[in-house]
Order: sequence, then C-alpha cells, then structure tokens
Amino acid sequence: MSEEWTPKRVSALIALWNEGLSTSEIGNRLNVTKNAVVGKVHRLGLPKRGSPIKHKPKPAEIIGLAALRPGMCSWPEGEPGTDEFNFCGANIVPGKPYCEHHCKRAYVKNPKDGKRSSRAA
Repeated sequence: MSEEWTPKRVSALIALWNEGLSTSEIGNRLNVTKNAVVGKVHRLGLPKRGSPIKHKPKPAEIIGLAALRPGMCSWPEGEPGTDEFNFCGANIVPGKPYCEHHCKRAYVKNPKDGKRSSRAA
C-alpha cells in the first residue's frame, strides 16, 4: 500500500480532511493506511481535530452521602452497600438534581413530541 503522494492525491486528502472524514476513511478512499494519512496531515500542517472519543467526566473526589451538599450532582455510582458506592458530586444544572452529563442520561427526549421526559434511559 505504498502509494506516492501526488499533487492530485494531496488535494484529495486536504478536501477529505476538511470534510471531517476519519483518518481511516480517508485512507480507504486514497488506498493508503490510516497512519500514512496521519503522517501526511502532520507534515502538511493541517489543522488538528479533537478525538471523537468522549470521556465521562471524573469527579474531583469521591462524594459519600454525608458529604453530599446542595448544588452537587446526586447521581449514584457504584454498588450500594459497598465501600465504592458514592455520588458524582459535580455542579448541578440549575433546577435539576444532576450535572449536565448525568442529566443527558436521566432525561430522554420523547420522540413523539420532542419534550424531555424524566424516564430513565
């Protein structure tokens, strides 16, 4: 799979990169490896893109029930009755008991009317 980076292929790479395609998809379309795409993008100095992998926010500390205060996310984590059981503790969304991340899990949109429901996902 060692193809030469001709001006035409470089132009195609730049266009596909600007469209937001993944490095794997660009590689498939240009018949090169994902790593070849990554290397060429780096050498061309194209703008970097963030990782598509979303990470769950980590609480700053483990919050037990006794440490839970108003304004802290009360989303339970771990197995109740064990030492690992705690609460998220991040800042809440005003008017809700959870942080933004956990609100997205707790309140799902009703496909019929588009309104949020309190039914757990």
